[in-house]
This record gives sequence, C-alpha cells and structure tokens, in this order.
Amino acid sequence: MAKMNFGGVEENVVTRAEMPLERAREILKGKTIAVLGYGVQGPGQSLNLKDNGFNVIVGQRPGKTYDKAVADGWVPGETLFGIEEAAKRGDIVLCLLSDAAVMSVWPVLKPCLTTGKTLYFSHGFAITWADRTGCVPPADIDVIMVAPKGSGATVRSLYLEGRGINSSFAVYQDYTGKALETTIALGIGIGSGYMFETTFEREAVSDLTGERGSLMGAIQGLLLAQYEVLRENGHTPSEAFNETVEELTQSLMPLFAAKGMDWMYANCSTTAQRGALDWMGPFHDAVKPVVEKLYQSVKSGHEAQLSIDANSKPDYREGLEKELKALHDSEMWRTAETVRALRPENAGKQK
Repeated sequence: MAKMNFGGVEENVVTRAEMPLERAREILKGKTIAVLGYGVQGPGQSLNLKDNGFNVIVGQRPGKTYDKAVADGWVPGETLFGIEEAAKRGDIVLCLLSDAAVMSVWPVLKPCLTTGKTLYFSHGFAITWADRTGCVPPADIDVIMVAPKGSGATVRSLYLEGRGINSSFAVYQDYTGKALETTIALGIGIGSGYMFETTFEREAVSDLTGERGSLMGAIQGLLLAQYEVLRENGHTPSEAFNETVEELTQSLMPLFAAKGMDWMYANCSTTAQRGALDWMGPFHDAVKPVVEKLYQSVKSGHEAQLSIDANSKPDYREGLEKELKALHDSEMWRTAETVRALRPENAGKQK
C-alpha cells in the first residue's frame, strides 16, 4: 500500500504493481469464491475472477437472472447453485445481492458464515445501517469490501478492454488476521485499476449521496430545468436537447474526464469561458444547501430507511415501473431517442 497525494491530501492507494495478479492468485489459492447474486455487480465480478484464474461459483435464485447466468457459461450443479448452497460451499462469500435482497436472505445466509470464512460486500449499506437492516455478521469471520466506482457492466467492459475500474476497499472485521491481503487480492481479481482505502460507513454515505446528487438525481434535475426553460422560450426540442444534453455527453464529458474541468475552461471560446466563470458561483451557491441537506439525510440513516421501506412494499416494483415509464416518456428523453438515431455511427440503423 502506498501513500498518494490527492489535491494536497495523502491517501492509501493500492495499484497492480504492488499486488500483481500472480500474487493475488497465490493468496487465494485453494479458496472457493462464491458470488451471490447475478444482477448488477455479479456478472462482471464473477466473470472477471473466473477469467483471471480463480475458483468461482455463483449463487442465484431461479428466474431470468438464473437463466442469464446459465447463458454466460455457469453450469447448474457444478458452478451454479442456489444462494444457500453456494454460501455453504464458499470460503469467500461475495454478497452482491441488492440491499433489499441481502435483508431478505440474511436469515438463510448468516448460518452459512462459519468460523474463518470471509464475507465480502461491494456496498457498505447493509453493515453501516445494521440496526435497520438486521445484518449483523458473526464475530468469527472476516468482513471486507471492494466497491467498484461504476456499474457492473463497466466492471466487465473495462476488464475486456484491458483496463480496469477504480475501486474503494475497506476491512470491517479482521478475525483471521489476513482480511486486508484477501481484500486487496479480490480487488485485483475483479479487475480494479487501482484501489483507495475507505470505511464501510464512508462508502455507504458517499455512495448514496452521489447517486442522489451529481451522478443521477441532481444531473437529471439540472438537465430537465435547462431543457424546460429553453422550450418555454420557443426553442425546438432538438435545439434544447443538443444544447443541454448532447453537447455535454458527446463532446465535453470525454474531454474533461481526460483532462479536467480546468482544462475545459482554458480551452473553450472566450464567450463560453467568461460565462462559465461568472455563472459557476451562483450555481454552486444555489446547489450546495441542497447537497448539504441531502448529505445529512443520508448520514442520519433517513435515506436508508426510505429505501428499506419502499422496497418492503408489495407493490414497489409496479410503482417503480410507472415512475420509470414517466421518465422515459418525457419529451426530453423521447427527443434523445431521435438524436441518438441521427448520430453518424447509427445512421442507416433507423427503422
């Protein structure tokens, strides 16, 4: 583990140079890694581990997701089992079920976590709010986390490209004295580009804040607000969408992802530069109180409870589908479908 400077603050970081794949294989030699859940993170992490030479099995309940696992090459009775059976067989149990699913299977899962095993998460939710989820691990196991900073699909696609997604890591409980090296080995095994240290609580709080903030909730709110103002003032859907979303995602995001927002400011037109510098302050001042309110709602456990309560409703999925359909059917995202079809790479693919 090395100290790296991030904006003047030192943090613990692990790279592939410090933990080569060969060393990771040696650490986990003879261990059966049971990946529970084949929904969001399960496919990417399990397939990457398998391709990297680790002994992996998958645990999944029957249904469409189980069928997907079969289609991906997992063999029923050999490398694919029910959740309880996989958990019993695994020396290292990767719990990659949804937060709601973790709570529902915990009574079955906990007895499978016998002395000396390792329980692994990719999200700190269940452990951080254990008073609400009921997920209190046995004292005689290791409890660790590697949390990729992206979707499970990205975990897989970046691995196949020979790259890797950044991940955070944490040790919550070290019963064996080997929890840290197991954590790092698994992080390398799933294809992490580099890993930075955190805690279960910090990961859970920052993750929920990010999802509700700049990653999803806030960005949708901001884009929609600008789109609506342009439309209400006579701009066409195409113009409003291109100036609000398309230029951001197709032109600017790749550039400031590669070079930083400071580079973007320095390399845009003087008109754009002046306007961006003048208006970033008012946007910051308007948005920060909302982010502060959001953070406190997450930190207090209120957002976790809202999620738990919502997922516990018998008609939750039906209500969710209605909300998502309303988002899909909005003018802005219907316009997006037409704009995407007109991109050069999609030309000729329109029906």
